[in-house]
Amino acid sequence: MTGNLSLWVSTPDDPLQNVSVFSLLNSSAPPSHPPWVAPTFTVAARCRVVATLVLFVFAAVSNLSVFISVCWGRGYRLAAHLRPLIASLASADLMMTFVAMPLEAIWNITVQWYAGDIMCKLLCFLKLFAMHSTAFTLVVVSLDRYRAILHPLDSLDAGVRNRRMLLVAWSLSLLLACPQLFIFRAIKADGVDFTQCVTHGSFQYLWQKKAYNMFYFVTLYVFPLLVMIFCYTRILTKINGQMHKSKADGEHCLRRSGRDMIPKARMKTLKMTIVIVSSFVICWTPYYLLGIWYWFQPAIIQHTPEYVHHTLFVFGNLNTCCDPVIYGFNTPSFRTDLTDALACCCGLQTNNASPHSVDRLSARSVGAAVEMVESDLSSNQHSGNPG
Repeated sequence: MTGNLSLWVSTPDDPLQNVSVFSLLNSSAPPSHPPWVAPTFTVAARCRVVATLVLFVFAAVSNLSVFISVCWGRGYRLAAHLRPLIASLASADLMMTFVAMPLEAIWNITVQWYAGDIMCKLLCFLKLFAMHSTAFTLVVVSLDRYRAILHPLDSLDAGVRNRRMLLVAWSLSLLLACPQLFIFRAIKADGVDFTQCVTHGSFQYLWQKKAYNMFYFVTLYVFPLLVMIFCYTRILTKINGQMHKSKADGEHCLRRSGRDMIPKARMKTLKMTIVIVSSFVICWTPYYLLGIWYWFQPAIIQHTPEYVHHTLFVFGNLNTCCDPVIYGFNTPSFRTDLTDALACCCGLQTNNASPHSVDRLSARSVGAAVEMVESDLSSNQHSGNPG
């Protein structure tokens, strides 16, 4: 419902409504253009709002749980250089959850913009900031795994290096989102009672808008994707080479110690990050492909069923829910924290004197101890250097 043709820079809503609003606000539109019809809250849009609200609740609870677990719960036992990465990813996902999702849902319901010019600029800025922070945090995670696997002896300062990279990532996200404050504005259409948050009038020529859109397509998707592909290609090549070398030497390729071996705990962390990055690519690729399609051939969208682009937009938000699920599936400490929290909410006493509760408590203690040992192993290789 924004008037911008860029689906990744503006708040991405119904492209069909974008075309209508853009045509109405564009004074250069041909005089023979059909009479403008105000956008409505369609059935497909209602389904999208319901799906967005469901994802909002799940993403808010799960990402808050991950953040609390890493900062104050058993997740604090993770290796020191991994905690900032997980906490940063959860923070970026929380920004997407509390900024992008409510904005999309409310904007679909109201159809037009009622929050004024300042909120138009601020919310579009915050959404782009959240999208960049998520993508750049995954880049930092990929670079951390790259250094840990290919340069394990340089991992002594991994914690300091990761914090510096995160600072750069968040600073760049803030800087790259700033143009939204000047590009977007709330404009009232002539002749009708309809106001929209659009970029109309910010670009003198069409090529300027295309260049602006392409720049953010590169920073939000192409650049992070290329860095991730490079890092994990090198990592997998390194692992494959070690496996062949180990087989030639008659040794097992994945063990906790030994010459040129990759510790089991480090492999576990690597697998988790690969899945997280894969979820980013799978969830956001359809979103950006639709954006490119609409950018170069906006008229074709009018021949596409409305539920198709609504589904692809919602699919992009699904990535915010995937990260905590993947982390929880691979981290026993988080599952233990979550179990304790659910037990507390249900009024159960985890320290009950019954044999079953004692068994559960013992099992949790053992699981936490094992994870702490694995975390220490993932932070040490060869002569005990952190990874």
